[in-house]
Amino acid sequence: MSAKNSGTFTLGGDLPVTRLGYGAMQLTGPGVWGDPKDPDEAVRVLRRAVELGVTLIDTADAYGPFVADLLIKKALHPYADDLVIATKAGFTRQGPNQWIPVGRPEYLRQQVELSLRHLGLDRIDLLQLHRIDPKVPVAEQVGELKKLQDEGKIRHIGLSEVSVADLQEAQKTAEIVSVQNLFNLAKRDAEPLLDHATEHGIAFIPWFPLATGALAGPDSPLSTLAKEHDASPSQLALAWLLKRSPVVLPIPGTSSVAHLEDNVAAADIELTDAEFDAIGATPGGR
Repeated sequence: MSAKNSGTFTLGGDLPVTRLGYGAMQLTGPGVWGDPKDPDEAVRVLRRAVELGVTLIDTADAYGPFVADLLIKKALHPYADDLVIATKAGFTRQGPNQWIPVGRPEYLRQQVELSLRHLGLDRIDLLQLHRIDPKVPVAEQVGELKKLQDEGKIRHIGLSEVSVADLQEAQKTAEIVSVQNLFNLAKRDAEPLLDHATEHGIAFIPWFPLATGALAGPDSPLSTLAKEHDASPSQLALAWLLKRSPVVLPIPGTSSVAHLEDNVAAADIELTDAEFDAIGATPGGR
């Protein structure tokens, strides 16, 4: 069992990662706020992810805030040469489940500097604008990240929760190597962006990738195929994402080693074209 069986993708033409990654949001307390119930298990999850071949860990300054980053540093620093820590900036936190985008250049710069410190990095491999702030011109938000990139503090720039038009607007200011949107088998509103990313070789990082909703009902094609593959519906959902496009980099998150291992096992599942079509055509999946 290895995440490496999911294949690789090269971010920005020079940064290879294993396609099946890990998302760190669930390493925090309720409402993505404060410390986790079991910090030791969080450390074990991170170390086990790397043992299982995960080379892309996605986090954000807003997770905790900074709780996930400090756990990553505690568990994995000094980092393996092939480990890519992707983080985000641009969301402020006022309490559990509260999120307000702030894209003022001075705030983004502050958060990048803090992320460098909390993660123990000299350069962030992938810094994603967590949300576009509607109160600040996109050119100013992305422009500040470009300045940080020119200063050597950011290697590559990505975006989160954007449309094709948002992406194209940001590309006027800097090269964008990735986009991260809500996308899973049961919710595919971002398919136009995924198709655009596929056409242009831009990584598409689906967050909340395991959601199957009613698609995993007892008589659904998803559940039937899961039995045939001796797998869980969630594993098939990940396998479906991996087959959907070569630019898709799923980042399932968990605070449990057992659940992590279950997710990574999805990298060993190979769906036929017919199985992929059957799962994707399930009513209620769009």
